[in-house]
Amino acid sequence: MPTKLASGMRKSIYSEKISITRFSPDPFSVKGDWLMARINTNYDKLAAGYLFPEIARRTNAFLEENPGAQVLRLGIGDTTEPIASAVLDGLHQGVENLGVEETYSGYGPSEGVLPLRQGLVDLYAERGVQLDPSEIFVSDGAKSDSANIQGIFSEDCVIAVQDPAYPVYVDSNVIAGRTGKATESGYDGLVYMPCTEENGFFPDLPKGKVDVIYICSPNNPTGAVATKEQLKTFVDYANEHKAVILFDSAYASFITDPELPRSIYEIEGAKTCAIEMNSFSKTAGFTGVRLAWTIVPKALVTEDSEAGKVHALWTRRQNTFFNGASNIVQSGGIAALSPKGREQTDAQVAFYLENARIINDGLKSLGIITYGGGNAPYVWLKTPGGLSSWEFFDKLLNECHVVGTPGSGFGPAGEGFFRLSAFGHRENVEKAVASIKNSLKI
Repeated sequence: MPTKLASGMRKSIYSEKISITRFSPDPFSVKGDWLMARINTNYDKLAAGYLFPEIARRTNAFLEENPGAQVLRLGIGDTTEPIASAVLDGLHQGVENLGVEETYSGYGPSEGVLPLRQGLVDLYAERGVQLDPSEIFVSDGAKSDSANIQGIFSEDCVIAVQDPAYPVYVDSNVIAGRTGKATESGYDGLVYMPCTEENGFFPDLPKGKVDVIYICSPNNPTGAVATKEQLKTFVDYANEHKAVILFDSAYASFITDPELPRSIYEIEGAKTCAIEMNSFSKTAGFTGVRLAWTIVPKALVTEDSEAGKVHALWTRRQNTFFNGASNIVQSGGIAALSPKGREQTDAQVAFYLENARIINDGLKSLGIITYGGGNAPYVWLKTPGGLSSWEFFDKLLNECHVVGTPGSGFGPAGEGFFRLSAFGHRENVEKAVASIKNSLKI
């Protein structure tokens, strides 16, 4: 008969556990906590109600109470315009290729097909950035990459994030166990870098040493775009402290000012300290198609690794957990990078920027203070009358039937602010702005 094993002996008796369960007539009769499955309790630290599900919950509750009401959505940054014809042709070609023996393809490289990676190399070369195709890793989304990338860093790394910040930066590190519990001022153990009116919504350098720094430019949610000088201060800091910058440039195509950098690698010294993530989601309308890329330079170093190590780790991670983006979708990405594809997707970007201008002008006519929108698809407004972010959410929904995104959902510094998205049909954007101008009581 198997004997009960003492509590606290899990690791030391693992081999004994194997022999017991293999030969016991009833292995499940063996008692002791070492047989129990355990969940990752870091999930319990997550603040209740992820931002976007909570928006959906409140919106659905409003619709149930007001049947027949038309809700105009300027909240979640989802694209609305049809995929460009040149890109569709590429997607169709990808499908056709799978139906012919000579062009059929199965598994491809998990890093992405070479023609797509080379196309991205050429894109960066236009900005004076020289990359090797092997430094580019194609994926199914920048959100996935920005969540997964933290997995190659030590659990005791000190994490710094812009505040406010895209929630996945924070939540992925909470789940990984790098923070304490959530408080009214954010998660214990996380270094918040406030982005405020006073600093132009770009943070000051962290006080003391941090290991990993999240920066998003153009920023989601504030719409602020970092200058070369501002990024240079962080690059110099990261190189001095052997820290790594995780640079989210998913909205880079919305930058119209030629003096503003679209890539952190336009900054001298960035290749030794920065990883960049970008996406086709907003540029080519791929939010539902799913295609992105992450750049891990081979020159990147950390405090405990030489050049090439981080690149090798991410390669291993992707080869282990990921089989590559869809061959069909990658064909669409190649088409999006073609001259005709670029022309058409640039026109869509311009369309959304015009939406942002319409929103900005409408809010300013009411005396509401706004930021962003000029080089980004988001308008960041200061809530009128001292309302909290969620109070303004409910007010906008109930009085104007317009849905936006509360700033507090992006971090402590987002309280008192509100995000409106320029992703939407022109008619709906104009209706939403008209409704705000006519119905908002401020």
